[in-house]
Amino acid sequence: MEADPDFRYQIFSPAEISYCESKAYPCRHYAARFCAKEAFLKALGPGFNAGFNLTEIEVLHEPSGRPFIQLTGSAKDFFEKFGFSKILVSLSHLKDIAVAVVIIEKEEMRIG
Repeated sequence: MEADPDFRYQIFSPAEISYCESKAYPCRHYAARFCAKEAFLKALGPGFNAGFNLTEIEVLHEPSGRPFIQLTGSAKDFFEKFGFSKILVSLSHLKDIAVAVVIIEKEEMRIG
């Protein structure tokens, strides 16, 4: 089953779409990325009420295959404004299940 192209471009960046479509089972990879975007928004605090465009939250991969989240636009501005410093992400998917875990770290303020 192929996703509606209009929907894909509302949720995923061109780089994410290219990655997913290069796989044997694209829907599994789309699902894992959607899970990561949702987990990121929940870890950030406001969830989907943050008002970010989901394409501003990209789930990409290092050459080693390790996933990472890259932020742009208002999502990046919000992240930096509140002093967050690091995003850790883990993705997993099977035939009918996709999950993601996101941890956001914040630099500690050191006094003295």
